[in-house]
Amino acid sequence: MAAGFKTAEPLEYHRSFLKENCRPDGRELGDFRTTTLNIGSISTADGSALVKVGNTTIICGIKAELANPTVEAPGKGYIVPNVDLPPLCSSRFRPGPPSEQAQAASQFIADVIESSEVIQTEELCIDRAKLCWVLYCDIMCLDYDGNLLDACIIALLAALKNTTLPEVTVGTETSEPQVNIEKRKGLRIHKHPVAASFCVFDDSILVVDPTAEEESLCSAQLTVVTDEEERLCSVHKPGGTSLSGEKLQECIRRATGRQREIQKLVHKVTQSVKTAE
Repeated sequence: MAAGFKTAEPLEYHRSFLKENCRPDGRELGDFRTTTLNIGSISTADGSALVKVGNTTIICGIKAELANPTVEAPGKGYIVPNVDLPPLCSSRFRPGPPSEQAQAASQFIADVIESSEVIQTEELCIDRAKLCWVLYCDIMCLDYDGNLLDACIIALLAALKNTTLPEVTVGTETSEPQVNIEKRKGLRIHKHPVAASFCVFDDSILVVDPTAEEESLCSAQLTVVTDEEERLCSVHKPGGTSLSGEKLQECIRRATGRQREIQKLVHKVTQSVKTAE
């Protein structure tokens, strides 16, 4: 009976739970799903991380390459994120060029990298106007069940903290770069941005960390990114019904709590790997 109701009237099925301040998966409205993190699992990458938020699974691999700085920013390196949503992660995605959702996610992450200043790109410059590091951040979804952006940001942050770069010197006579792969050092992480995503039902009911089904049924979505200083790095709202100032403040408050929780998790996993080494 319940299965039939869910199939025939999925929104009403969800509303029957929301009225009781709970959700079909047993969570309360403000509960995040269990989040797990592993780092350094891709041996061929300069840094990597695997994140699970509920059933949503994201892997991020970072590859550093030497390049010429851009003319506009001769004293900076740069970071290039790319989100891939292959058909294997969900039947909603098709083979071919990147989907609109994948492109939007890549742009969102690029904006967060810039606005949060997680890394000072000046520190990626080796020789002004001549040589710099480019960090290619390939983020792939292995299993999609909603809340893509939160999982991508956690995976990126953890992978950056796991990244080490070889020592590079520029020959005075030849001006050629000399790479010492035996001597590596980690990146300096200046900020720890963390995203928290929300769905709105019936213009007033907020649920955090939505599943794919909740995302498909809600009237609006919102993602808030904050750092450890409770600074607002980004607010992303792709259309839908408007939110009151009071609801927005509630989202920001929940996002700052989520930031502290995830930063602790990333620190704990990073330290345990360092201790094991």
